[in-house]
Amino acid sequence: MSLFDHKISELHRLLHKKEVSVSDLVDESYKRINEVDHKIDAFLTLDEENARNYAKQLDEAIGTENEFGLLFGMPIGIKDNIVTKGLRTTCASKIIENFNPIYDATVMERLQDAESVTIGKLNMDEFAMGSSNENSGFKTTKNPWNTDHVPGGSSGGSAAAVAAGEVLFSLGSDTGGSVRQPASFCGVVGLKPTYGRISRYGLVAFASSLDIIGPVTRTVEDNAYLLQAIAGVDPMDSTSANVDVPDYLSSLTGDVKGLRIAVPKEYLGEGVKEEVRQSVLDALKVLEGLGATWDEVSLPHSKYALSTYYLLSSSEASANLARFDGVRYGHRTDNASDLLQMYKQTRSEGFGDEVKRRIMLGTFALSSGYYDAYYKKAQKVRTLIKKDFEDVFEKYDVIIGPTAPTPAFKIGKNTKDPMTMYANDILTIPVNLAGVPGISVPCGFSNGLPLGLQIIGKHFDESTLFRVAHAFEQATEHHKAKPQL
Repeated sequence: MSLFDHKISELHRLLHKKEVSVSDLVDESYKRINEVDHKIDAFLTLDEENARNYAKQLDEAIGTENEFGLLFGMPIGIKDNIVTKGLRTTCASKIIENFNPIYDATVMERLQDAESVTIGKLNMDEFAMGSSNENSGFKTTKNPWNTDHVPGGSSGGSAAAVAAGEVLFSLGSDTGGSVRQPASFCGVVGLKPTYGRISRYGLVAFASSLDIIGPVTRTVEDNAYLLQAIAGVDPMDSTSANVDVPDYLSSLTGDVKGLRIAVPKEYLGEGVKEEVRQSVLDALKVLEGLGATWDEVSLPHSKYALSTYYLLSSSEASANLARFDGVRYGHRTDNASDLLQMYKQTRSEGFGDEVKRRIMLGTFALSSGYYDAYYKKAQKVRTLIKKDFEDVFEKYDVIIGPTAPTPAFKIGKNTKDPMTMYANDILTIPVNLAGVPGISVPCGFSNGLPLGLQIIGKHFDESTLFRVAHAFEQATEHHKAKPQL
């Protein structure tokens, strides 16, 4: 039995009793990485020397009068678009392959305050653009449940490392489903918090009005621990919200009596595999048995979410990625005779195909003569999508549906068809456009591959999401299954 089969609360009890040490937990992490990471390729950079030294410092604090931090001694993996001081941060892109930051993201400072141990940086789709992890500039991460299949994206490395038992939990980022979809594919718990709940300072920007950092864990309880540690307003980020952070752990009561659930008919319609649809209906029966009720509703503008998202996110990406030009840091071409050619050649060499595709789409949507027809119209549709959610939440506590329309697909299946690849986020994208929170929890299997249940809540009501997700988790066995690597 792995130490990582325990929850954070259980490991803390073992640490207090000195039945295990922080060094044991770090040893467990690196041992597992050595055993299996060559099969799944979740990590891009390891920080073993610093991790082991810090573990020794924490071990010396055990038994003293000092209180444990909220995540004391817990090994964590970090998605490689979150800036880490002195630890290489690449966004899985050749253009900043050797970028060594001189500061920490706010979430990293809060993890340090909580006394967690950073194990290393995790693979992702380049600049978080993708749904399969096949767009990484370095390697493709595999799904621990079946290494012929993708782990999802863009936080595929974050989800795969947790599912494979390499770390206790990880951080990802979610722009259009990039925490929840890989969590679904890998059979773990992934939360996209309300936009503004967590500071984005130090998160390398893809689409600034959509990006949010989110925790990936084995259990709902651990997810609540991790959010508790990193949530809150930050003076370094003007988009972080000055909203009180509740005690998330106190919401894990298991009581959902009287809960009102909305099930959008659009989330169980065309394109959703039958086994996925059935797993959601089975989950609703479980929640009914616990005292909740549900009704079918409509989110009528969700059919426009995919096109709205790709117009807006690509437009923001074209502006955000303009900073990677070979002048100040990162890759610079050796094959340029003048400044303009240096810009062009540097970006041609440094960016992958998907990043180039989205920069071109975004630049077109923002260009003179097309701004009103595309970008401005997409912003208006985004407002309608947000209004759909607000209307439903006037009568219901949560919205429930599948996280992804299918189980994990095979590596290489959709790489030549961008539109099919984009459609994998069709059920998660509306949540980002509306800015509301959503969580994915395991709810079944299809041919040995996990399926995810998506629970969506009101703005800044992550407590209710945790309450519902925890009640469902405790009433089922899906979260206890582990891949056999």
